[in-house]
Parts: sequence; structure tokens; C-alpha cells
Amino acid sequence: MADRPQKRRPLRALCILTLLVLAAALFIRWDNTALQVTRFDPVFAGLPAGFDGCRLVVLSDLHGGEFGRGNEELLAAVAETAPDYIFYLGDLEDQYRGPREGYAEEIAEGLGAIAPLYYVTGNHEWAIGDVPELKERLEACGARVLSNEFVTLERNGDTVVLAGIDDPNGYADQKTPEQVAAEVYAAWGDPFWLLLAHRNNHFADQYSRLGADLVLSGHGHGGIIRLPFTDGLLSVDRTFFPSYTAGLYEENGSALFVTRGLGNSGPTFRLFNRPEIAVVTLRSS
Repeated sequence: MADRPQKRRPLRALCILTLLVLAAALFIRWDNTALQVTRFDPVFAGLPAGFDGCRLVVLSDLHGGEFGRGNEELLAAVAETAPDYIFYLGDLEDQYRGPREGYAEEIAEGLGAIAPLYYVTGNHEWAIGDVPELKERLEACGARVLSNEFVTLERNGDTVVLAGIDDPNGYADQKTPEQVAAEVYAAWGDPFWLLLAHRNNHFADQYSRLGADLVLSGHGHGGIIRLPFTDGLLSVDRTFFPSYTAGLYEENGSALFVTRGLGNSGPTFRLFNRPEIAVVTLRSS
């Protein structure tokens, strides 16, 4: 007697497919909304002893994102890390969504209540416009905006220099990074100094040649999609397999730290690349 053909089960296949699609959608949502605290401990021979153990929270690229009402989840997670300083590296809001009234002030006040907050602009601030007015509002809420200038930080009797530069999308006649570096050396000789600069992709050819001991950047969004054995799949300029997108690097005697950032620009989404609160603890050898 011949075997009977098995009955097709389209309903079962449809249910399995639906569950897989639902699981993928839930994972992508979690991957884009669940904050991740990552920790790094770079070691520097020239770091003053007073800054050994100094804890920096490095944030970037919120793009108008929300983590809880009024970003309360973000602020609580940052506060829990007990930072000495908070560095915000640009793209606070998104040119495609547009600024929301009170958003920038809300972030600045919340972070500034946790630790001294230092801020530099990204490309989206300049794309939105009214940057001078934005800087004034941030300063009024407790942020120290570094616009092609430097300040000193003091800890346990020692001093380091902190410089910050505006994004290259800024004014055509703005002070160059090379001029800022020259001013640091003219004022302080050969100090241990840090540079806040939004663009990760300017490090190898420009920022690493300025002499800063540590450059801190964002902009790369972690390569958007992170796959094993890659430094991210896609750059924000839509080129494949970019470099310098997340973590620590070294070039020309200068170290670079790049945060994967917190948000997404326009309709993009992250994959295997959760929003990052980076904690960089400086160590002296």
C-alpha cells in the first residue's frame, strides 16, 4: 500500500513565522532602548597621580532620544556610576526630528546635577542651527561648553588640561584644532591633556597628530550594526566596515576613546549595539 502524502500545515508554518517576526521585533526594540554601561580602564604613563582612578562618563549622540520620562532612566544610570566628570560629545538633538522645546535644558540640568558637565557640539547641532543660542541655554543650565578652547581640571592637588573643539560643520573661520593645540602648549608647556572632539573619523589623519594624550569622540554610532570580528558594519556616512567606532585605539602616540552613543538619527536602528553609557577610568602606570 503506497504511503499517503503528508498534509501540509500552512497554519503551523504561519504561526512559527509570526512568532519569529515578533521575537525579532522585540529584540530590536530592546537592543535600541536598553541602556548598557560599559567600563574601560586606559593606562597612561604621564597621567598625574592625582588623577589616578578619575572616573569619566562619556556620552554622545542622543539625537533627541528618550530613556524613561524626562530621560530619568538615563540620568539614574549615570548617577549610579558616580562619575568625577561627565563629557557630552555632541549630537544632543537630531536634524531630522528637529529640536524639542526644553529638551536640551532638561539633559544639561539633569547631568550637571550629577557631576561637572562639559559639552562640545556635533554635526547635528550645526545642521539644526542657532548654535550660539543653544550654547547659551546649556551654559545657563550648568554645562560648560568648550568652543575651540581649553580649561584645567584639578583633582587631589594635580592638574590636567581639557580642550574641546566645535564640529567641523561650524563656522568657516572658526579656530582650527591645530590652533587650539598650539594654545595649550603655549600656556602649559607639555601637560597631560584631553581633547573632546565629536568626529571619530578625524582621529587617524588629524586629531591623533595634535599631541593630546587622550581624545574622546562619538559620531560613529558603534558602526550601527556590530558583527563578530568587525569594528561595525556601517559608518554614519554609509560606507562599509568603518574604523574607530567603539572603544579604545592608539595612533601616532595618542589614545582615542569612542563611545557607541545613545540614540539613532532619523529612521536608523541599532543591531547588537545597545545604547552606551561609557565609564572611562583613568589609570596611571
